[in-house]
Amino acid sequence: MTEIIFGSDNQGGVSPEILEAMARCNAGTAVAYGDDDYSRQLNVAFSEIFERDAFVFATSTGTAANALALSAITPPYGETVCHEAAHIVTTEGGAPEFYAGGSRMFGIPGHDGKIAPSDLQAVLDDRMRPSRHHYACSSLSITQSTEVGTIYSLDELSALSEIAHAHGLRVQMDGARFTNALVALEASPAEMSWRAGIDVLSFGTTKNGTMNAEVVVTFDPEMARDLGFRQKRAGLLISKMRFVSAQLLAFLQDDLWLRNARRANATAKALASVLERTPGVRLAYPVQTNQIFADIDPGVTAILEKSGFRFRAWDYRRPTWHRIMTSFEHDEASVDRVRQALASVLIDEEVARDRFAVR
Repeated sequence: MTEIIFGSDNQGGVSPEILEAMARCNAGTAVAYGDDDYSRQLNVAFSEIFERDAFVFATSTGTAANALALSAITPPYGETVCHEAAHIVTTEGGAPEFYAGGSRMFGIPGHDGKIAPSDLQAVLDDRMRPSRHHYACSSLSITQSTEVGTIYSLDELSALSEIAHAHGLRVQMDGARFTNALVALEASPAEMSWRAGIDVLSFGTTKNGTMNAEVVVTFDPEMARDLGFRQKRAGLLISKMRFVSAQLLAFLQDDLWLRNARRANATAKALASVLERTPGVRLAYPVQTNQIFADIDPGVTAILEKSGFRFRAWDYRRPTWHRIMTSFEHDEASVDRVRQALASVLIDEEVARDRFAVR
């Protein structure tokens, strides 16, 4: 029995188009450290999709992208405000603080993984102290899509950015799953970034089909100059950059990035509809992108694992909580396998709708 792994979109393979692009760029030699023909195209390619001049700094990991982006807008004595569950504060080993030279994270709670504008306003009103004896609130980090797969609306993004800017903060977006949120909102990259007040963007691609390509994007030429020096000083400037740049160009070509994200999102929604019909399963958050969080009865977990499915236990304090994540490699056939595995316990769709109508 072939296993189907729903543990993370990081665990999937690489889009064939990406591998083909890497093989093509492997011919011959090229100037190192981003001065090759592929890398020289990045600013032009990203400027086109963002509808204004964009400055692109490629690296190989999402942690590096977040740390580099935040270091450009947060001084060593600064504080980054974020959601309390943000990846930058829970799962990046202090890298953002390290690369910023000693800054600090301040996490605030929020429903469905999101920061509410009113909560941000209250926090900044309280923490903007004019004293050098305290950390200085310097930046806001917004995760889109969030750590629980939900998404901020364009209005919510704009409201948060406006509050942050009014207090003198600059805004970073952790877009590890930027494209999944983008297609879910049916928005343009410009609308979900600089038009919404985002100053610097960590644009993730590895989870959506590339091998090891992440980028920091800014629209400010002064910040771009600073990022260039920071990237090298931090040891994040890749020598054989053409292999990363070739991935990114192929990622954007013929809308591969959008197609991959739409497929992952659609599969998650289809899978969620099956889980909603399964007694012993309760969805914890709205399924808006490619992440599903659910409280799953151990009996149901046993059925799924026996049928060859692998997914991730999410909270050690609540052993029945799991994360199920789809990628561009999953499709309706994957959902059918789940449906067949649970066939003996599934309830009628109409009954399921009534069951979740008041959730």
